Amino acid sequence: MTIHSFHLAEVPRRTGTSALLRPPTPDTVPGLDHLESLSLMRLGAPVVSPDRLQLRRLAVFAQWQDEASLERFLASDGLGRSLAAGWHVRLEYLRRWSSLAALPGLPVRAGSWDQDEPVVAVTLARMRIPEIPRFLHHGRPVERLVRDHPGVTLAVAGFRPPRTISTFTIWHSARQMVEMVHGRSDVPDPTRHVDAMRERERRDFHHEFATFRFRPLSEHGSWDGRTGLVPIRQ
Repeated sequence: MTIHSFHLAEVPRRTGTSALLRPPTPDTVPGLDHLESLSLMRLGAPVVSPDRLQLRRLAVFAQWQDEASLERFLASDGLGRSLAAGWHVRLEYLRRWSSLAALPGLPVRAGSWDQDEPVVAVTLARMRIPEIPRFLHHGRPVERLVRDHPGVTLAVAGFRPPRTISTFTIWHSARQMVEMVHGRSDVPDPTRHVDAMRERERRDFHHEFATFRFRPLSEHGSWDGRTGLVPIRQ
């Protein structure tokens, strides 16, 4: 069964640089369908800031043919062992909005979910480089909205030069995530995401853009001294 994973890890600078320049592929890692490696960014950080490109803090999102393939990678691959020392969550695919050429074959919807169960959202985008200043201008308010939202237990972003950007969020419930997307959250300036999407529709920031929803299956390790980042449904 296809499984996805998302990883956060502190790695040597050389490992982080190598992962960005030469990420693993299905040709080099058996059972891997696709892997995105990104330098971690702090949501809402100033545009010109060391927090915008953290080479020693790596975020990795991957699709695997099965869980055994992920286990082998974490146990026997050099990058995999570095990631195994950090934190990761294993994910069941549920839903997508739009699509990416790198992840073909995912249905628009897979199965069902309860609006009150925890969910994970991953966005992946290939930027139009001339549009990056516009994207940052309209995107940073959304970063702060998501980062500070009471329904979020973890919110991070990653970047791989020159044009791949991703966000990863864990939500207490699908309901809270949908409320944020549609500007209905009980927070200051709740329409920041709606406003940014309206600007994107006016003139797209991206060559490709997709949002994926997942059900968290299992959580492993710790990040920044924290464990239990995936909420336990009461």
